[in-house]
Amino acid sequence: MTASLTLYSYWRSTTSYRVRAALNLKGVPFETVPVDLLTGAQRDAGYSKMNPGKGVPTLVLEDGSVLTQSLAILDYIEARWPEPALLPADPLARARVQAAAYTMAVDVHPVNNLRVVTHLRDAYGADTDGAMDWMRHWMVEGFTAFEALVRDDTPFAFGHAPDLADLCLVAQVYNARRWGVDLTPFPKVRRIEAACLDVPAIAAAHPDQQPDAS
Repeated sequence: MTASLTLYSYWRSTTSYRVRAALNLKGVPFETVPVDLLTGAQRDAGYSKMNPGKGVPTLVLEDGSVLTQSLAILDYIEARWPEPALLPADPLARARVQAAAYTMAVDVHPVNNLRVVTHLRDAYGADTDGAMDWMRHWMVEGFTAFEALVRDDTPFAFGHAPDLADLCLVAQVYNARRWGVDLTPFPKVRRIEAACLDVPAIAAAHPDQQPDAS
């Protein structure tokens, strides 16, 4: 099947990672267009007109419609391609999956993304060690909460197949390993990461497998 969707992403972006994984799991073909965040490509006039938030990912649909913000994109993907489901149909179970997912996507990611850490350095004089301590602190806080929210009797966060919580977690664990977070206190996090990376569709979404990986 020819790709009809275009995903603007950056290889190390956790938000792009989770969207790539969702599209792969659902068997939706897409073309990747790299946006180099380190060189400021997200601030170029053409790109920022498409995505006023000047971030990634951006998903361009077949008719040219543009979607931004990873959670909104994931919601669209789930509605349009409902199988395999990333959210349970039962309202209570759905809310629990979303709570765990948002712990990563809403509590941890926003305070640790590139623009925030850059502002910490530029505006408040944080050195490299200080910036890394900041990121590690919020990841540990998030993983501690995540451990308490998910099940301990299933390979994935809430069952035997990956869901939204798993995709948000595995992307954040990539960052945690990159920045040297000690994951020993988080056995559920480590178990879920291993289960996710055993799924070919998720493994193919890993940053190291992207065309712009360096």
